[in-house]
Amino acid sequence: MPSALPDGEPVPDDGALPAHALAGAAERPLGFYLHVPYCATRCGYCDFNTYTATELRGTGGVLASRDNYADTLVDEVRLARKVLGDDPREVRTVFVGGGTPTLLDAADLVRMLHAVRDEFGLAADAEITTEANPDSVDPAYLAALREGGFNRISFGMQSARPHVLRILDRTHTPGRPEACVAEARAAGFDHVNLDLIYGTPGESDDDWRASLDAALGAGPDHVSAYALIVEDGTRLASRIRRGEVPMTDDDVHADRYLIAEEMLGAAGLHWYEVSNWAAAPDARCLHNELYWRGADWWGAGPGAHSHVGGVRWWNVKHPGAYAAALAAGRSPGAGRELLTDEDRRVERVLLELRLVEGAPLDLLRPDGLAASRRAVAGGLLDPVRHEQGSAVLTLRGRLLADAVVRDLVD
Repeated sequence: MPSALPDGEPVPDDGALPAHALAGAAERPLGFYLHVPYCATRCGYCDFNTYTATELRGTGGVLASRDNYADTLVDEVRLARKVLGDDPREVRTVFVGGGTPTLLDAADLVRMLHAVRDEFGLAADAEITTEANPDSVDPAYLAALREGGFNRISFGMQSARPHVLRILDRTHTPGRPEACVAEARAAGFDHVNLDLIYGTPGESDDDWRASLDAALGAGPDHVSAYALIVEDGTRLASRIRRGEVPMTDDDVHADRYLIAEEMLGAAGLHWYEVSNWAAAPDARCLHNELYWRGADWWGAGPGAHSHVGGVRWWNVKHPGAYAAALAAGRSPGAGRELLTDEDRRVERVLLELRLVEGAPLDLLRPDGLAASRRAVAGGLLDPVRHEQGSAVLTLRGRLLADAVVRDLVD
């Protein structure tokens, strides 16, 4: 969850939504994102809305403490129930992200989940995920999560090479993420993801292959692989600017992506979104699919973003300000925007084109439709699927997805 917040109109103190946002809600799936903004240390590449103990010291007092954070977040879940009123939907997905959610006691994460269950109900087949750092869990912790209702877990592996982990300021040791997968399976987790990053300064093709080998050897049923983005204001950006470490380029990223596609595909994991591979349809991250398909989700926590029925809003960033708003009986919302039909059309093209099913051609305007025909001719879109009415990226198209999208949204 990026740390920068957009501009927008004020959110009402009670968080009330326009009536049109809830129209037809029963036909849309509903998910919850629960943000835990704490980290033991800040990774050099991270631009997310997270805080270490040092960064929070003196800036929010007891309100910013992670010791009572679960209580504060539960207050927002209860606010969500009031705002959504008699919305009959059970929650389809819950995703606890960060930060490092597993810095909280397992009982705190379970209590947050149970607040969603008690206020809204959980679908019988609900997907319940938490992110975890490999060095912040052990078998007992994982067993407590599983017993409490979590059935999917995502470990931040990033790399198997020590020198790459050092550049990223990751604190776990090589081999620990793989051990975590085994511990999660032993605890009874149905689905396990490993997150990888490619294109780190100093990483070679062989380093990347070794990381993929290690990840696949652990036996997850889902792998996410993201190109490193060097964000302004991060420690890594400063190091690159000073010439301490080199910067990779787009060609290197493309080469690494092709290696990932080859190795993951050979191991039986198939892409379903540009940066995500799953062993089977039921191994996909359903929560992320809510985002990609423009469904409804409530984001609870500092800086969290929400979307319901074409209304998007975001919370204040700082944990102290977030807790203070809820303690005063006010919504922690910092701003919101009402999406127009055109906004939603453009976002559907931007997001659905990244999926293996692609974006329906009837979303495109005439210029975008013409661009799609040129993309087919250029080998960027699948010609058969285009004939069937969908814009679906080829492998080459995935390498140039951002450029394809820009042409199609015209």
